[in-house]
Amino acid sequence: MRFLNCTLETPAQDLALDEWLLLQAEKTAAGECLRVWERPIPAVILGSGCRLVEEVNEQNCLADSVPILRRSSGGGTVVLGPGCLLFSLILDAEAREELGSIRGSYCVIMQSLVRALPLPGLSHDGISDLELEGRKVSGNSQQRKRRFLLHHGTLLYRLDPGLAQKYLLHPPREPSYRKGRDHGEFLGNLPLEKGQLVGKLQEEWQALESAPEWNRDEVIYLAKEKYALESWTRRR
Repeated sequence: MRFLNCTLETPAQDLALDEWLLLQAEKTAAGECLRVWERPIPAVILGSGCRLVEEVNEQNCLADSVPILRRSSGGGTVVLGPGCLLFSLILDAEAREELGSIRGSYCVIMQSLVRALPLPGLSHDGISDLELEGRKVSGNSQQRKRRFLLHHGTLLYRLDPGLAQKYLLHPPREPSYRKGRDHGEFLGNLPLEKGQLVGKLQEEWQALESAPEWNRDEVIYLAKEKYALESWTRRR
């Protein structure tokens, strides 16, 4: 598996790069890839099917110039920022039969994260969360094509839970282990540093090959023509 450690200039470009890698793999069978990235300033990212008015405190986002975007994968709305490591897996579901179903693939990938991060009390909960001592420390989502899938994941290690409290509304749907808690009481952080997390992901997925080539012009175009558009962000 190839490894790419790359954060681009804007969150729209970061989202575009992930989808570009997925489309390229589907088009050319370019192979599997692990990418890690981290936004230096806060951004709110809607899941592909989320309704903005139900999940985002838009007034607070506008007041603080926090951008609101929509990703291509499902799942709920999240706040990215310093202390939130993102990992993007491009996986070959045809070669890995255990990834054939969405729920089955979540079980496989979440258990791989538990193995990679051997912390007492860390477990898979909800559909696609990791929780540590009752607090969510990772959320995950997917976009699927015919052969390859894009798995989006977050690993919280120094994220200020107050960001989610300020910029997100209480979600319309929640896992049972949340028990109605607000974002500040629900989110936690892993007791690991960024370098440790990256190394453990690389080891677990054997992502040791050189970074894949990618076309910057095409990624920037996709960001401009899709992810940076209000019509895409506000489609729901």
